[in-house]
Amino acid sequence: MRLVIPVRPSIRISWQRSRASHVDEERPQPSYVDPGDPESVLVRAARPLLASLSTELADEPVCLILTDPQGVVLHRGGGDPALLHALDSVLLAPGFRYAETEVGTNGIGTALETGGAILVDGEEHYTGSLRPFSCAGALITHPVTGRTLGVVDITTKAANSNPLLLSFAKLTARRIQERILEEANDLDGALLSRYYAACRHSGGPVVAVGEKVFMMNALAQQHFDAADQAALLTQTREAVGRPDPYTILADLPSGITARLAYQPAYVGDALAGGIVQIREQRTPKAVGARTPGLPGLAGTSAPWRHVAREVLTAVTRSEWVVLQGESGVGKLALITAAHDYACPQRHLRVVETTPGGADPVEQVAAALDDGDDVVIRHAHRLPDDRLDDLADVLQRVQDSSVARDPWVAMTVPEHHQDREDRDDRELREITEVRLHLLHFFPRTVTVPPLRHHLEDLPALARLLLRRAGAGDLHLSKPAMNQLTRLPWPGNIAQLRQTLQTMARTRRSGTVDLGDLPAECRATTRRSLSRMETLERDAIIEALDLHGGDKAAAAGSLGMSRATIYRKIRDYGILT
Repeated sequence: MRLVIPVRPSIRISWQRSRASHVDEERPQPSYVDPGDPESVLVRAARPLLASLSTELADEPVCLILTDPQGVVLHRGGGDPALLHALDSVLLAPGFRYAETEVGTNGIGTALETGGAILVDGEEHYTGSLRPFSCAGALITHPVTGRTLGVVDITTKAANSNPLLLSFAKLTARRIQERILEEANDLDGALLSRYYAACRHSGGPVVAVGEKVFMMNALAQQHFDAADQAALLTQTREAVGRPDPYTILADLPSGITARLAYQPAYVGDALAGGIVQIREQRTPKAVGARTPGLPGLAGTSAPWRHVAREVLTAVTRSEWVVLQGESGVGKLALITAAHDYACPQRHLRVVETTPGGADPVEQVAAALDDGDDVVIRHAHRLPDDRLDDLADVLQRVQDSSVARDPWVAMTVPEHHQDREDRDDRELREITEVRLHLLHFFPRTVTVPPLRHHLEDLPALARLLLRRAGAGDLHLSKPAMNQLTRLPWPGNIAQLRQTLQTMARTRRSGTVDLGDLPAECRATTRRSLSRMETLERDAIIEALDLHGGDKAAAAGSLGMSRATIYRKIRDYGILT
């Protein structure tokens, strides 16, 4: 039973939040998660400072702790053995999450919730297991963007508590922020130096891209009109944060195909950004070379026209083709539409490689024996021995002499080894497909993600709403503008699912900005956890319920006004 003692308002409100989160009052169990990127901006800047301070605090009854923005402990240093053993007993150790929702009121989680520094003394902790300690937490924010990077926390036994703990935590946080700014200046300087060197030596258009930097030389501005420059900006934005060199071809609105070669720029182990050198790959196409409208497709952007033209050419020439790209970009739709346009008299059979279904190799063999054209979907999911069997089937077809060989297409994910959302197993599967099958296919077409041709979104939305039985449902201009600001990681498939969700409740009228689903009314580009998604949606619903009144919404959610303002900013929620 908690003693009735007078507490500060900030602590009382924190207790209310802890109670609403159903935190165990005696012995909570913080979850263990992967601490994340060991070379993050925060860790790189904090490492030398924390190492120095931890050495000074060794064998002292004070421990220095660094966390990420979710309260996950990244570093714990200093402290005498007795204190460290006591902290281990409450799992205040690297990898454990000390958010308020996990362990209640504490220096780390409460600093993150309130958006400011706080000292939590002994009995002010919500849970009994933490009351033997006092902890002072101070936020670390990015000195340029203002984004919350984490918390520095000073923890000691409650008997040793001192107001100077909070001053020490604030000072340490400021010193880390100063180091982040110094590193940012070093990185920007290195990127600028590489940019000038590339401009001098390339003799052509050059672009420099960094987390907050975009520079385009005069040759690029002279060579490409405003529409082409905007398309180049979209393409080069994808290079931000990429650690390895790569080259892509980009179809620009003018009809020019540009070759973009990206080289990363480093300062030690820190990625400063990258340099993109641009070369024109092909002259603008003559009038009359336009791609015909393909049945069942929508979109007139240059990237979409280019891939449609490539697939249509492959079908027309009976040239076997591989379509690669992210999930949901429309690979099968492109193949089907091009085939229906060029070969309406021929049957196209789609073979899935889903485990547990009919044997896909046998299906391919049967279809080819019948003279059908074939699409092999997700070929990378086949085990190695079945890839060998499929290769034998394709080889027999190519070795046979018939009047008209069947046409074969295959879909696979795009092969980017630096993709964070791709595990080792999938990379190995894609590599095996390349080793076993790609020599049968003389042409590979990369289908762009939706974020590379967002100008097609209005036409896609109209088409998908008609297919969902809501042809009389229209999106207002503000609603459509909001949809074009979203990253759409699930591509056209995600857009279709979103529109189908709206069409289940209404099939006519106008969808305004406030009618969009919660996930469409926040513009954050980072990937959210399940808990963060639920929290974002709850905030949006509370704001709707209280007519946009942030204070009332915060009260209904058990948050402070400072917290809801910070979360609205972090999640990019429209208000």
